[in-house]
Amino acid sequence: MTAPRPPVLPVVQFRSQAGTIDLGWGHPHPAALPMDAWAEATHSALRRYGAAALTYGHAAGPGPLIEWLCERLAGVDAGAPEPDQVFVTAGASHALDLVASVLCRPGDVVLVDSPTYHLALRVVADHRVDTVPAPADEDGIDPAATAGLIRAITRQGRRVAMLYLVPTFNNPTGRSLPAQRRAALLAVAARTGVPVVEDDTYRELAYPAPAPASLFSGAEPGTVVRIGSFAKSVAPGLRLGWLTGARPLVAAVTARGYVDSGGGVNHAVALAMAEFAASGAYRRHVEAIRIRYRRQRDALVAAVRDELPQARFVVPGGGWFLWLRLPHPYGGTDLLPYAEAAGVSYVPGRQFFVADTGHRHLRLSYSMCDPETLAEGVRRLAGAYREAGLSSRSTPLPG
Repeated sequence: MTAPRPPVLPVVQFRSQAGTIDLGWGHPHPAALPMDAWAEATHSALRRYGAAALTYGHAAGPGPLIEWLCERLAGVDAGAPEPDQVFVTAGASHALDLVASVLCRPGDVVLVDSPTYHLALRVVADHRVDTVPAPADEDGIDPAATAGLIRAITRQGRRVAMLYLVPTFNNPTGRSLPAQRRAALLAVAARTGVPVVEDDTYRELAYPAPAPASLFSGAEPGTVVRIGSFAKSVAPGLRLGWLTGARPLVAAVTARGYVDSGGGVNHAVALAMAEFAASGAYRRHVEAIRIRYRRQRDALVAAVRDELPQARFVVPGGGWFLWLRLPHPYGGTDLLPYAEAAGVSYVPGRQFFVADTGHRHLRLSYSMCDPETLAEGVRRLAGAYREAGLSSRSTPLPG
């Protein structure tokens, strides 16, 4: 008798349901992944560095990548960090976890934008802190009201450890914090001593470039820690990113025990990235995916305008997401089972808030599907909207 075969273990994080167009996941389009160019970069790194590419790496990251990062950030931002202000990480989530491990103590308060990247909330929660939404409106976080909230929390004898936000092409809304609010928020950080953790993951995905100046580029030393990633600009499977911050914070991260034990994070991949960048492949790749993702964004926007005129949204200037607001108070939440029955899925807006709110909203991702698939997904979504009868149960939106 033949023994049963063991189950095949999964290879990737995302596996869509057969027949479903999944507009929920913020993953790259398969054709946007630079497989041939990355293979050449890996071979080039091995040829150039030999055994040094496969040994323990320098604690903060390999010099060639750090030097290129400083140069690249000088070109795509209003200012560049110095090399000793950079630490190479295993992606943005790893960077956030590292920063929280340095800045937070159990029982602290961490303020977050509202709405914000939902999985960052999980990373922060791992540090046994209380996550509190900062005051925000349609333009993003409200600096003056946030300053008042910090004062109120401090008067209670509690410590605000940090403030996390995605100010440039926010996930989920796609919006960027206006320049006046950026300046005001930096003033709040300097005055209160609460560090701002800036998730700058989408900087390279601007349609058109350049993206707004980062908070880090205009901040007083020690007030902003910026985290970045190659997950969106190159490939998430690299698990490669960075953080930039004040020298004492970078030194604290570099001195952590696991770095002392194992050396720099993801050393071989970091050297391959340095080669990918030095060859010009990174620049060419980013220019190409900007064209691709802008086309996909425009296809999704056009489909929503045609098929779901009830939805309100702002066309994002970058990133991967479209944030819809439906007339019914629970539209984004109630629509999901109907949508999935119709063969399309998304992320309900509720998941991007700490408080029990956001039920009107839903997030659609245009990153993973071609324009024709995006249009079909929205047609299915519109049919589900009609099937759910949300139009007949709608209440007027203000304004």
